[in-house]
Amino acid sequence: MDKVSLKIKLIYKSLGAAEKKIADWIAENPGKIISLSIVELAEKCKCSEATIVRFSRKVGLEGYQDLKIALAAETRPTVSTTITANDTAGEMFDKACNEIYCSLELTKKALDPDALAVAADAICKAGKIALFGLGNSASVALDASHKFIRAGLNATACSDNHMQMIVASHLADGDVAIGVSHSGSSKDIVEALKVAKEHGATTIAITNSRIAQLAIIDTLYYYVAFNLSDKAVEAIKETERSLRSKKY
Repeated sequence: MDKVSLKIKLIYKSLGAAEKKIADWIAENPGKIISLSIVELAEKCKCSEATIVRFSRKVGLEGYQDLKIALAAETRPTVSTTITANDTAGEMFDKACNEIYCSLELTKKALDPDALAVAADAICKAGKIALFGLGNSASVALDASHKFIRAGLNATACSDNHMQMIVASHLADGDVAIGVSHSGSSKDIVEALKVAKEHGATTIAITNSRIAQLAIIDTLYYYVAFNLSDKAVEAIKETERSLRSKKY
């Protein structure tokens, strides 16, 4: 979980103005840095070569060449950054647990508690909650909708990009739209949130790894359950009562 792109996001606020230009260019042009010399990148980012070297060192690398190699490795399809075909099943489990732990620790450092509180309060007060997710993120959005419904909220998960736009266009002031995206740059999800915002809804984006997304969803659910108090508790009890006939 030592991905350079993630490290850049974590330290972005601490970067200087010129260094942020480099970070922005890398984020907006994935994979393109590989073919550029340090002089060419400096020209594109309108900064000095020394700034690029300094930027590389701030993300834990020796220099520009190491930065290129690290980013190139991220662009290659991979199942895991640490697990190899030679590992035993037990070793794979250990490494998977470590990756999850590291992902959650990085999320703790990157997450803004104030922004989380604002999002949680908006969900508690929402008339309608629309959750948008595609691909692997669709299951996270669905999990969130299940939790919010259990707590008595009006929540719906949409995994079809056409339906997402339709639902977003019918949201209004007091409603909440939540976009779930691993990369944070899924065009359909971003466009649906834009439409929701244009219609007055509060928009929330949940990104990063699936396990981090689920941790944030659980946190929002706990916040709703405790802050809606009796209403949420009774809704959860009613949900459990309605499901008794489905169990042995």
